[in-house]
Amino acid sequence: MASLEGKAALVTGAASGIGRASALALAAEGATVCVSDVNEAGGKETVQKILDVGGKASFAHCDVTQPSQVAAMVAAAVDAFGRLDAAVNNAGIAGNFHQRLHEADDDMFARVINVNLLGVWHCMKAELARMLPRQSGAIVNIASVAGLIGAPKAAAYTASKHAVIGLTKSAAVDYAKSGIRINAICPAYTDTAMVQSAIAGNPLMASIMERAIPMGRLGQPSEIAQAVVWLCSDASSFVTGHGLALDGGLVAL
Repeated sequence: MASLEGKAALVTGAASGIGRASALALAAEGATVCVSDVNEAGGKETVQKILDVGGKASFAHCDVTQPSQVAAMVAAAVDAFGRLDAAVNNAGIAGNFHQRLHEADDDMFARVINVNLLGVWHCMKAELARMLPRQSGAIVNIASVAGLIGAPKAAAYTASKHAVIGLTKSAAVDYAKSGIRINAICPAYTDTAMVQSAIAGNPLMASIMERAIPMGRLGQPSEIAQAVVWLCSDASSFVTGHGLALDGGLVAL
């Protein structure tokens, strides 16, 4: 049973997609949730969805590339609920899925690394500082199957997600005896705004994505969220340093 009653959680990038689904799922299992995003309207909508079903949630605006904003976000989460038991570092961007490496823009590469990797780095530093005194906590970093294999025409995104998995594994070892578990989730193509944006203007892309997955369909944010809940709960008490593929069999090919 993945109950989170009495726990306090933080979810970045929670205005939509996997982040929103994770925030809703954590709240449904009893956690109080600090919802964070640069998209204030979307983030507050996620909060309202939690409140509408009797949950407890607050909103904290944050650009994860800015360490001062990250520190303020984590402080706001602790101030709101008195503790931080679980953190889901989901904020991320796709970059460009239509260019080979030599065609890609340097500024785009730097932006993807800044958000997807350094954003997780900044968040983990602030979250771990709050969890260490309690000698407990769970951190879930949202990576991608692109962190496990090479994704075509997505060098920047693939590099960032491989790095997130490496960061997760190293930190998991460092904090294993401090009562803090750190894992990553590696979804395949999931039906989110990011994926829809990636296939926009390319009508064949959706069918290509579906055919790439042995189960023959995109993942749903709610399916990813259930794994987030499990990794944040005591049900996964002996799991740390793991990159969990939620991919409909893609990496088994």
